[in-house]
Formats: sequence, structure tokens, C-alpha cells
Amino acid sequence: MQDAAWERAKAAFEIESDAIKRAVDYINESAFIRAIDALAAAERIAASGCGHSGIACMHFAHLMCCIEKPARFLSPSEANHGASGFLKAGDALVLASRGGKTAELMPLMEIARAKDATLIGITQNAESPLARDVDIWIPMYVTRECDPFNTQGTASFVVLSAIFDALQTALIERIGFTDSRFAVIHPGGAVGARLNKNN
Repeated sequence: MQDAAWERAKAAFEIESDAIKRAVDYINESAFIRAIDALAAAERIAASGCGHSGIACMHFAHLMCCIEKPARFLSPSEANHGASGFLKAGDALVLASRGGKTAELMPLMEIARAKDATLIGITQNAESPLARDVDIWIPMYVTRECDPFNTQGTASFVVLSAIFDALQTALIERIGFTDSRFAVIHPGGAVGARLNKNN
């Protein structure tokens, strides 16, 4: 039993590393560049998703703040009860859902359109509303989750997080963000000590 558990654990690493390696092959370069342009131009950025996708969206909002792009995670339930007032014309709203049909996200699409915010959808399902009805669709692809039942957002969470990391990395290049700026907003911890050691 113990050996079987270890084999299952090793398989999880293999499944997730394979998913990461394959992810970039499914991303449309033109759409990705359009997303970078929209995020760079946006005064504010919001990200929303449910479950594991929502947790990845929290990570993305933090990544944006780390390069001085004001951002927040919008809880789908709170967004549908007034929190979407955060969005203004020209802002960007990123919605993430592997299946692309998450019911809680659908009203946010209507709100973003009404407020003239750019909608960026990240989903695997090309036939879903989240792929068809957004301004920019970034496809993700996962062959299977790493849990034995293929049901929990494991490998898909890792791939979504990698897409968010890639967006931030590209934005750093696009907007000319520097480590000296990061030093100002990140004085804490080992990173802050390293960045500020000559100041």
C-alpha cells in the first residue's frame, strides 16, 4: 500500500510536468499578445474564477500588483452583488474556467460588456461561452488531472498558474518594469533584502 502511494505520487509529478511542457503548444500567439496589450493598457485588472481556478486568479491578481498594475480578485458571488463596480471602461477582466461554463461567471461577462471592460477568457473548452463570447480567448489544455479519479483541479491548476506566470513575465517586458521598482514595493523578506542591499 505504501509503495502504491509513492508510485501515485511520482505519477502526479509526471502528469503535471507533462502538462506544463505541452501548454505553450496550445496557446495562440496572436491572442496571447492581444491579452498582453489589453493588460498593459488597463488601469485596473480584475480576475475571477471558482474553486481552483479562483485560487489561481488570486495568484494572478497578486502578480499584477507586484508589477504595479492595480488588480484584485473578484469573488464571483460578490461581483454579482456590487463588487464589479471596481471595473471601469478600459479595464480588463480575466475569467478562468477549464470547462468554460461556470454559471457564476456568466453574469460577469454581461457586466464587463456593459462597462466596456476588455474580457479575457482562459478555458480549455473551445465551444464554451467563455471561449466564444470574450474579446480574447487564451486556450489551455490538460489531458488529465493527476488525482486517481481525474476529477480535482490539480494539473489544470498548475497549467493555469503557468499561463498567469507567463502573462506577468511578458508584461514585465512590455511595460519596462524594473527590479528597482519592485524593491520599493517589496522591502520584506530575503527578496527585499537582496534588492535593497545597495540602497
